[in-house]
Amino acid sequence: MTTNAAPVTTTPRLIHYLGVAVPARLVGEGARIGLVLLALERTHSAGLGGALVAALTIPHVVAAPVLGAVADRVRRRRLFHALCLFAHGLGLAVTAVVVGRVPDGFTLALVAAAGCCAPLVTGGLTSLLGELVPADRLSRAFSIDSTSYNLAGICGPALAAALSAAAGPAIALTALGAAGAVAGLVMLTLPLEPRTEASGRSTRPRRADLATGLLELVRNPPLRAVTWSSSAGQIGVGALPVLTALLAQQYGAGWAAGGLMTAFAAGALAGSLIYAVRPWTDTHPERVVLGCLAATGLPLALAAAQPALGVTTVLFVLAGACTGPLFSALLAARERYAPTEVRTQIFTLGAGLKSTAAAGGAAAAGAVSGAGSGALLLAIAACQLLATLLGAALLTGRRAVGAKRADRAGEATVPDAASRTGHT
Repeated sequence: MTTNAAPVTTTPRLIHYLGVAVPARLVGEGARIGLVLLALERTHSAGLGGALVAALTIPHVVAAPVLGAVADRVRRRRLFHALCLFAHGLGLAVTAVVVGRVPDGFTLALVAAAGCCAPLVTGGLTSLLGELVPADRLSRAFSIDSTSYNLAGICGPALAAALSAAAGPAIALTALGAAGAVAGLVMLTLPLEPRTEASGRSTRPRRADLATGLLELVRNPPLRAVTWSSSAGQIGVGALPVLTALLAQQYGAGWAAGGLMTAFAAGALAGSLIYAVRPWTDTHPERVVLGCLAATGLPLALAAAQPALGVTTVLFVLAGACTGPLFSALLAARERYAPTEVRTQIFTLGAGLKSTAAAGGAAAAGAVSGAGSGALLLAIAACQLLATLLGAALLTGRRAVGAKRADRAGEATVPDAASRTGHT
């Protein structure tokens, strides 16, 4: 694509892409609240709600390397992505019917099957932007894409809570699932050209390809530091949907279940936009990740004192504002340090690890929900500090590997990567 053609083709393609990404991600964010509220209504069990959220997100880490390797090689990517998005939405819609009416094991298996498709809703979709948008416009495209994550984080929980209050959690989850299925159908119209074998690279993924991305996350110091530390911090963030449901009951305010999550996401959106305009560093995004992990825990620890609901809401906004630059810098680090040949797998696997960590946090929060919201908030805050210490330890040897990746990427890549935001 030539530079002269870019202004004509970039905007329609980006809007077309957002027509897939926004509803698909809204479904993912809203479903976690919808599942918890549905479980509470039908079974009066916060533990089941946490288990359903865990079942939706735990499969990410298993499915991510497989989906990433296939997406890096499959010829008809548009069809492959569409089938996965459609299956994700359909699974959630069916779950709305069966929760509390069939054995819990069957319901959990159904939700887990839908969750296996989720890595393509997050990192998988983001990895397509490089083929839809010219290289000199990727920075803006990724910033806009990251906004779709944040807007989904704001609107998804709020929509789930509002629909649940108006028509019941079952209708809310059904509507979300239908929106996900429609996103899969729209994916079929996205202008992606089929791959060819002209480069000599087979379009069939090999068994060895499945481990390539994971090995990179172990051997590459800066990449492993941001990946594993952000995943550890996500254990605490994953507990937030269960926590906010408990806080809503504690304060006697039904809106707080989705409202506090919306406040957290609104803070993340503001933080992402601020960091996109003025990134703190172009060369060491891993430092931003670790610093923001530590900063995220402080407002949550203060909320454990159980102040008025308004003060708690403000503290959730502040905590979310710290995660905005964190996710922006995380994407910048993936772009800066990941080898080109496994980039899609790095994005999907990174998203899968974070989602699985969040699932573990949700399940743990459901299991210990009897300890009270104050103790749970302190545990969530402690996760952020422990994650910071883990990341600092994993940065050993950062300079040598970081320099190699930077040389491979080229100087022009770094500022683009540092300005991208999002939370895959």
